Amino acid sequence: MYHDILMITYNRASYTQRALGRLLDSCDDRMRVWVWHNGNHAETLDVVRSFQGHPRFHHFEHSAENKRLQAPTNWFWNTADGAYVSKVDDDCMLPNGWSSTLIDTLEANPRLGIVGSWRFYDEDYVPELAGKKIRTLNGGHRIMANCWVQGSGYVMRREVIRKLGPLAESFPAYCIRACLGGWDCGWYFPFIHEEHMDDPRSPFCEIKTDEQFMAQRPLSAINDNVTTLAQWGARVKHMARVVQEASPDPRQHVGWRRRLGSVRQRVRKMFGLEKDWRASEAPRSR
Repeated sequence: MYHDILMITYNRASYTQRALGRLLDSCDDRMRVWVWHNGNHAETLDVVRSFQGHPRFHHFEHSAENKRLQAPTNWFWNTADGAYVSKVDDDCMLPNGWSSTLIDTLEANPRLGIVGSWRFYDEDYVPELAGKKIRTLNGGHRIMANCWVQGSGYVMRREVIRKLGPLAESFPAYCIRACLGGWDCGWYFPFIHEEHMDDPRSPFCEIKTDEQFMAQRPLSAINDNVTTLAQWGARVKHMARVVQEASPDPRQHVGWRRRLGSVRQRVRKMFGLEKDWRASEAPRSR
């Protein structure tokens, strides 16, 4: 029984050095790491190739074209044959034992389709919110139930892919689709911390100025028109609260209920009401 793990790399050599090295060091003999590299960034390519001799480095795929997320993910899902699949981002690091803990939880709980690690910090935990969603499962495992987890640091059973097919949306939206199909989903609890190096609070964050941030903005920052490092830090904290507040009922996140939420957002924008995360304070550098 194999656990196959995808890392997609692009143009972040120093982050990739840390993230890929940490991932390979966390692997046991049933884990296989697959790397897909987008583009031709020479320094990052050199970093990836420097790890190819590692016994857990299973396969390297190179696309000169930046195919972003969906194409590499679907290629990986179609090519790998492990009973469990994951993706770990090139700016994220996980502790030893993360895979065995999450797989043990899945094996003890057949309805659980996807279980994730937690990329936020202890200060982001809100017990009065999260406590309402914490469930005790078979084997003494616990999760904070939710309809999605982030697209890094999760473990998903292959049966989910067999039933749902390829990724045609964001990974959180795919998780919601899985929950609508009868699977359970959530974050392992107590949380397994996934160090997200793009979080301004991370000791490994390399973005120190607004100019650097604008040059390297994540897609979610572009979509939300986040233009400063302070706004980005506030957004990260806000998203931690959002997932703890979110309903674990997948029906609340589709159809007319989701459209109602979109209407509320448009009304806030119409009257000049900023998103909650813009009102928060966050460090400009670390």
